Amino acid sequence: MPPAGPPAGPAPRRGTAWAEGVERLRAAATTEPGRLRIIGAVLAALVLLFGAVTVWEISVRVGAADDVVGRSQPLSADAASIYRSLADADTASSSGFLAGGDEPREVRQRYEKDISNASKLLVNAAANTGADEDSRKQIALLSEQLPRYTGLIEQARATNKQGLPLGGAYLRYANEQMSTQLLPAAQRLYEAETDRLYTDYDDARSLPLASLGTGLLALAALAWAQRRNYRRTNRVFNHGLVAATAASLVVLMWLLVGHTVARSELAEARSDGQESLKVLNDARIASLQARASENLTLIARGAVLAADNKSDKYDVDFTSEMKELDAGLATAQRLADDSSGQEPVARAVEGVKQWKQRHAAARETDLRGDYQDALPQVIGDKDHKDSSGASFDTVDASLEQAVAHEQKEFTGAARGGLGALGGLVTGSAALAVVGAAAALLGIGRRLSEYR
Repeated sequence: MPPAGPPAGPAPRRGTAWAEGVERLRAAATTEPGRLRIIGAVLAALVLLFGAVTVWEISVRVGAADDVVGRSQPLSADAASIYRSLADADTASSSGFLAGGDEPREVRQRYEKDISNASKLLVNAAANTGADEDSRKQIALLSEQLPRYTGLIEQARATNKQGLPLGGAYLRYANEQMSTQLLPAAQRLYEAETDRLYTDYDDARSLPLASLGTGLLALAALAWAQRRNYRRTNRVFNHGLVAATAASLVVLMWLLVGHTVARSELAEARSDGQESLKVLNDARIASLQARASENLTLIARGAVLAADNKSDKYDVDFTSEMKELDAGLATAQRLADDSSGQEPVARAVEGVKQWKQRHAAARETDLRGDYQDALPQVIGDKDHKDSSGASFDTVDASLEQAVAHEQKEFTGAARGGLGALGGLVTGSAALAVVGAAAALLGIGRRLSEYR
């Protein structure tokens, strides 16, 4: 029996799937059909990538623009309305108190409407403010303190009807709570919601750099492929590659034009709408606070002193708040860009001038010790229709009209920005698929020449 030979060596190690794939790709790249298949796959992938990135980036911007129109700006406006309603309620309560036991029905209804409106807006804000912790904290504080404030007002009203001087103390305490707790919380809520609005603005207006980059890359690759095709076949056009280039170019131009228009409209909404709204809301709030201080000057009768321990606190507050109102109206006049916005602001400016004159006359009467004559000069009666209260009503009505106009301007511009992006998500996806298919068909036609 012949001796056994040496044992067989181990079987050759099989390469990994990745290594085998690379090897096949390298082998394919050595032939023109293989190279064409690789080029076709890369072109289709680039066009699809361009479409996918465009869909993603524009979807984010459409969502942000939609939030500007449908969520963050309305919430910012609601927060401003909460502040205004609270300030107006404080003004109405002091006006009713000055009228004594015969509180005018319309003043009482105005107070109740303001409190009801603030309560409803707080409920709406709590339901829609999302996960913003600061906003939720301010809403909780307002919801907790508002019933305490209304309780103090009712106590002041009941005591005042009995003719007891303690009613003024209750009212001053209620005003202090409004000034130190409720209004600052409402201001912080407004600032938080406005910050979120500006964040949505920035998200909606941010440039789609990734989409632009992949679009240019896809077009460059398509141009290179067509140049390569021309040099190898002397044919000027490959219909499939031309169609893919056209589809990609349409998406890129649509993206550029649509987003440019959207940025412009949103910028207009912010500069001509939201900025004006903020200034007008601040001016309106300053007018309400000034009116409340004017009323409290008569109610306190010098019982509360300013920091210098000499001047009447509420008279000092009135002067400061009127300065804020003047500054706000000056800015509002500068921002108003059409007659519909300029006219109500101009009426408010004239109303403020008249208000100051009437307040000065009433204050002079009060300082002479003639309270009974000063009172109708401030709150008005059948013999004193030209009261400072009537001037305040003119200012408030004019500012309300200006706010309504700027809100309309904002909504129109913001919706225009959202509309400029309309159809781009669906259109870019469809054109990307068409472009990728056209690129494959164009390369496929060249491959058919090798069969």
